[in-house]
Amino acid sequence: MRIKPPIPSSAASSATAGFLRRRSSMPLWADLVWRLGLVFGLIALVLLLHWVGRDGLKDNYDNQISFIDVLYFTTVTVTTVGYGDIVPVTPEARLFESIFVTPIRLFVWLIFLGTAYNLFLRNILYRWRMARIQADLHNHIVVTGFGTSGQEAVNELLARGTDPREIVVIDGSEKALELAEAQGCNILCGDSTRDKTLKDVAIHRARIMIVSAGRDDTSILITLTARHLAPRLPISIVVRNEDNELPARQAGATTVINPVSFAGLLLAGSTSGRHLADYMTDLAAAGGRIKLNERAVLPQEIGGPLSAIRTGLGLRIYRDDRPIGFWEEGAQRLQTGDCIIEVTEGDGAPSDK
Repeated sequence: MRIKPPIPSSAASSATAGFLRRRSSMPLWADLVWRLGLVFGLIALVLLLHWVGRDGLKDNYDNQISFIDVLYFTTVTVTTVGYGDIVPVTPEARLFESIFVTPIRLFVWLIFLGTAYNLFLRNILYRWRMARIQADLHNHIVVTGFGTSGQEAVNELLARGTDPREIVVIDGSEKALELAEAQGCNILCGDSTRDKTLKDVAIHRARIMIVSAGRDDTSILITLTARHLAPRLPISIVVRNEDNELPARQAGATTVINPVSFAGLLLAGSTSGRHLADYMTDLAAAGGRIKLNERAVLPQEIGGPLSAIRTGLGLRIYRDDRPIGFWEEGAQRLQTGDCIIEVTEGDGAPSDK
């Protein structure tokens, strides 16, 4: 799926502007072979039927129906030409018409059909494909902005096992979208600050939205637009300026991430111990030895302390959106509705073998 408002850099990209799209499972050469095979298959079918029913045909030249006669009659019939006023009468002439003239005639028709396809039929096709993709979008992830942060977010999601068909990337650059499409994501070239763009990606049915537009003001405006369309949608936003963290939350962001501040935390942590920054990076990456996990409290865990959970090492719980550390009194008795933050074994952890 694809969408976009900016002026495209090529005719091909302009033809798909405003449409949600996804990488085709069939490569271009295979699609071309399939189309050619279909054309020749239909011609062969007509030829076979003409040959079987050749007794119903009449040759005004010699009253004999040969295979070349049938081939000629098939080609002029399929191409809707040949009016009977001027006809080839020798086998050589008819063979020439069938093998040489007919492909040229078909090529001319393809030029006209290609023009009609570019101006009209392709829009119908893309709208149909877009409607099919939109119908499949449920509980998906919307990523607005496919710069460095957006690409890293998508790469991490894919590394954690997210199906690329569950990810929709919105950006104004076709070049950036080509990278996302190559990964199997749905893509839309458009302006995420507009209601129509977000409606096209079924924002009201999304699981979460990641906003990384490159500019804080644009990211905040996107957040405002998404919040009014999807009041309960979790929205994670990247801001570069610390002063914009509060406006981002007021705009409706549920999670505000400042990469500059995070980098500062890693740098500051490295001054207290050379392994701290490495551990935090390991903790955040999908391929690390450990990973953070967020989940709801299990029925059998209710009433027990956070330290007693068996799925990982409990660090914090959220109760009514209020954080409670593992050392605090509230963590000594888990309650219904608690959200647990735990450390579990990562994909990069060594096996027992």
